[in-house]
Formats: sequence, C-alpha cells, structure tokens
Amino acid sequence: MGKVLMIGAGGVATVAAFKIAQNADVFTDFMIASRTKSKCDRIVEAIGNPNIKTAQVDADDVEQLKALFNDYKPELVINLALPYQDLTIMEACLACGCSYLDTANYEPKDEAHFEYSWQWAYKKRFEEAGLTAILGCGFDPGVTSIFTAYAAKHHFDEIQYLDIVDCNAGNHHKAFATNFNPEINIREITQKGLYWEDGKWVETAPLEIHKPLTYPEVGPKESYLLHHEEIESLVKNYPTIKRARFWMTFGQQYLTYLDCIQNLGMSRIDEITYEAPLADNPSEKVKVKIVPLQFLKAVLPNPQDLGENYDGQTSIGCRIRGIKDGKEQTYYVYNNCSHEAAYKETGMQGVSYTTGVPAMIGAMMFFKGLWRKPGVWNVEEFDPDPFMEQLNKQGLPWHELFNVDIEL
Repeated sequence: MGKVLMIGAGGVATVAAFKIAQNADVFTDFMIASRTKSKCDRIVEAIGNPNIKTAQVDADDVEQLKALFNDYKPELVINLALPYQDLTIMEACLACGCSYLDTANYEPKDEAHFEYSWQWAYKKRFEEAGLTAILGCGFDPGVTSIFTAYAAKHHFDEIQYLDIVDCNAGNHHKAFATNFNPEINIREITQKGLYWEDGKWVETAPLEIHKPLTYPEVGPKESYLLHHEEIESLVKNYPTIKRARFWMTFGQQYLTYLDCIQNLGMSRIDEITYEAPLADNPSEKVKVKIVPLQFLKAVLPNPQDLGENYDGQTSIGCRIRGIKDGKEQTYYVYNNCSHEAAYKETGMQGVSYTTGVPAMIGAMMFFKGLWRKPGVWNVEEFDPDPFMEQLNKQGLPWHELFNVDIEL
C-alpha cells in the first residue's frame, strides 16, 4: 500500500500530482487537499483520473489537519503548501501517526527568515513515534543536496568547495512575474546574502555579490549570491566543506522591477491600515489591514498560468572541487529542463516541474522502503543512488562533467 495525502494545489503540487498518477504501482491511494477544494478538483480533472480523492483543509489549523489525517489515514503526507505551514503539518503528522515530506524549510509569517532549526527540533519526537520526516525534497533544496551526496559517495574523498548554481534561461513574456509563489519568492530574494567559509557564516547585502557564470546549452548569465537553506544542512553533514555558496540568475528587467517594488514599500511584510471606500457605496469608508507584499501577490501573474507561452530552459546543478585519491579534481553535475516539455506533460512551467518531480521521487523512495528511518532527515542523509536513477526515468535527466573550469 502506498497511501499518500498531498497538501497544496499550486504549480508544484500539480506537477507532483501528475507524476504520482503516472506511478500508480507505487502510489495505490492518493488524495489532494487544499484550502480551496475546487483547485484540487481541477488538478484531478486535468489528470483525468477520477480515483484521486480531494478534500478541503486549512493547513494553518492543526485540528483540521488531524481530522483529515485521521479520516483518510495516509502513511505519508507530502507538504506542498506554504513554508509557514510546515510546523502545523508536522504536528498533525505526529498526532496521527503519519510520516512527512516537504520541499522548503519553515519560515515564520512575520519575519523574512528561514532556517532548519525549527524543524530539526522535531527529530526526537519523530524518532520516538517511529515516523520519518524528509526535509527539502524539491530541486534546490532537494536534488542539489542529492547531487552533493552522490558526488561525495562516488567521486570525492573530501568535498572542499561547493557552489550550487541555478539558472532560469526561460522567457514567460510577462513584464514581471515570479516562477513560484510571489510572496515567498520576493521574501527570499530581498534577504541578505549568506554563505559558509572557513567554519563561519559570512553575510552580504542583498544581491551584493554577483558574476557571470556559463551554463550548459545556455551560455553566460549574471549570477547572484543568495542565502539558501540547503547550504545549512550540507555544511553540517559534510564538515570537510571549506566554502559553500548558492547562486541564482536574474535578468536586468526583473531586478529593475524588484528595485521599484522595494522602493515603493510593496515588499513590506508588516500590516498597514488602509481606509478603503466601499465598492457598493463609495461615500462610505472602512478601515482594513493589509500586508503590502500579500496585496502585490494578488495582482501579479499566477505562476500556475505562466506555462503556456514559456520558452527556454532551466539549468541547475552543483559545481564541486575537492580531493580524490590524493589529487584535486572538479565535478559539475546538472540538469537542464525545458519549459515547453514541462508544459506539454503537466500544463506547468519548468520551475514547477523541477520541484514537483523530486517531491514525488522522494515519496517513492519512502514507499519503497529505501528512505525510511525514524527521525527528521535532510535528503542528503539518505542513499542518493536510487533517487538519481529515478531522476533519469521521471523526466529530469542529469549530466556530469569532470575536471572542467567550474568558474568559481
């Protein structure tokens, strides 16, 4: 039995649902739940499998989650909701005897800050309950962490320098849009940069450090150093790493719009009071509280709707330098994903595809008994080999380059 419940109905969840449905030999029972049930129903309709169940649930409410879990009795809950909801879903899983998997670490709503400490604190409770919690099983974090584990297992005696590089060379033909939840995306990018070097964290101004990097089949793209969560777990699990950094590409038009958004105060995450005229009686006004970034999210293009006209590809991977058999070597492992191919298969663009497919594979690893042990674990703490094999089978083939100039 592979009875799985997925929470979320956005672009990533849509891709994961398509891939779960394609692997019915592993996933024998499947439910999709979200705050808005009609969104789940639309995913089921797009897949064309009436055996997939749907439900309404508020993932901020532990009691609602517990009621749903106790009714459906899933063995694994895949959390593809918002990072704000990680802890409520983990609490409900513990209460109901369900294992857990997510793609992004927890962050509080009232602070643009994320780290693994909140979820790592659940380790003993999951151990005592005999349940597995798998953290960060998207692409980055997720596949990039597994790439690192694969490199450590097969190609290095000692990893010393790790650079995770994420390029989206696609074009959605919108003036400004984000490829996943705008609120989460803008909070992440406008934070201070952070990287690991010589046993300590080094902080930078937002997007302060950047340089052109050359991506396979894409060419040179300006790449910016960001804080990203997988660095935190990778330097802990591979203590030989002297320096670890994360880089992401942005076009100049995107950065110009982002700068305007910040300067206008629309990236604020604190509440403001706005006196608004009533739509049916403009002479009367009512005071409402809004969060500017949440309002901005409401007027920006929905990431789920970008796929139809999206062309180009993503290129994401790990550039590693270290020691093998007493000699220094470099290694570059990466995947390129076509937006057009992703849309043709799932109706979603490549950024959703590269996150949704690994979430399904992680769940597959759990149900096959390959990634199943009590406690809270980051993906690099499991055997990378069967996951790497499934990437090639499930639409995200990877490639290796040895002893090339990794530019970093």
